[in-house]
Amino acid sequence: MIRTMTKADFIAFWPTFEAVILAQETYAFDPNMTCEQAYIMWCESALASYVYEENSKILGSYYLKANGMGPSSHISNCGYMVSELARGKGIASALCEHSQHIAIELGFTAMQYNSVVSSNEVAIKLWEKLGYKIIGTIPQAYRHGTLGYIDSYIMHKQLVPPTFTR
Repeated sequence: MIRTMTKADFIAFWPTFEAVILAQETYAFDPNMTCEQAYIMWCESALASYVYEENSKILGSYYLKANGMGPSSHISNCGYMVSELARGKGIASALCEHSQHIAIELGFTAMQYNSVVSSNEVAIKLWEKLGYKIIGTIPQAYRHGTLGYIDSYIMHKQLVPPTFTR
């Protein structure tokens, strides 16, 4: 069900991706982004991107990348999107759990979400259920499509104990 994303997969997923960024409710992505720009950001700039496929339909996707460089390169970052028709079926949870395993395989020790929009209560509850903690609040960090300026949260989860070697 979860496999590496291809360009054809991304094009098939584009209507979901576009709907999410146009809504301006959860992602700080330019709502005028083209499919090609989105593909470059989601797939080519990331270390890995995956899809959740069921009955030959792409129902969800995530990207995985390093959250920082150099001394902070052991912390990963992900973004997830699920088709509106498939929400509430455990797909985001499956994608998150998969991303954590991949992150560990790639040598990351933690995962951090830099901007979880405070009105996205479903995602916040899910991330907390999966062991993430809110470690910070960024006041009025997100210009929501209907609510105006609202807070965003930084959420973090330690995946494995870090080991320091020189």
